[in-house]
Amino acid sequence: PHMTVFDNMAFGLKLRKLPKAEIQERVLEAAELLDIQEYLDRKPKALSGGQRQRVAIGRAIVRKPKVFLFDEPLSNLDAKLRVQMRIEIKRLHARLNATMLYVTHDQVEAMTLGDKIVVLKDGVTQQVDTPLNLYNCPKNLFVAGFIGSPAMNFVKGRFENAGTMQFNSGGIRLSLPEAISNRLKNTQNENITLGVRPENIHDIEDSHPNKNMSDPQQFNINVVEPMGNEVFVYGSCGQQDWCMRTTSQRIYRSNEVIQVGFDHDRIHFFDSQTQQRIA
Repeated sequence: PHMTVFDNMAFGLKLRKLPKAEIQERVLEAAELLDIQEYLDRKPKALSGGQRQRVAIGRAIVRKPKVFLFDEPLSNLDAKLRVQMRIEIKRLHARLNATMLYVTHDQVEAMTLGDKIVVLKDGVTQQVDTPLNLYNCPKNLFVAGFIGSPAMNFVKGRFENAGTMQFNSGGIRLSLPEAISNRLKNTQNENITLGVRPENIHDIEDSHPNKNMSDPQQFNINVVEPMGNEVFVYGSCGQQDWCMRTTSQRIYRSNEVIQVGFDHDRIHFFDSQTQQRIA
């Protein structure tokens, strides 16, 4: 009554009445691609989650489709297996050279697997772009906050023209470089949201000769999270909470006060009302 892995993968082809020899050939080919040759005689219940997932993919591969549709295929696997299967799917895509539509909530999956990503919110397309463009040039606040972990820091404020353009928000004053100022001349000065990613906030004491840094801001550290290869430092700057991502070379402590600068080439400005990026 229960089909073996082989029967499971061959099922669609049997329905199409393909000759036995061809079915055998296609199933073995797919099994080799997915590294499940030794499970072909087993019953699905004797397989792990990751192996079952491969059988399901194998059942699609044998039919040689032009387009694969994956709907959150890795969501019920444990973390280590997820990474492994992600690499397998990427390898599969390169080998089969078929179009794959892949639905996921996991931005790491989207960023690592996608040639092109469509970001949807409530069924409405927000942006269609390559992974790196989404990350570096988000079109609006939703995309900016959605991609990247820890998330981008946002602070609401306004522009003021004091000889040079400045962004002002409770305790934070940033003079803007000319290139940005010129682009913002015609913007409404109220209701501006500044966005900066944690890795684009830098401790002024670390030398950054090639970075175009903003005026120093005082940063009061609350929580430090060492991740091994990097450190997440949470604290307040002005009246806002921020997260800074830095290397683990320097040890930070709670309640320490440091001076930080923002990388001018990586600051984003959004219109708080339309939520669109303006610079």
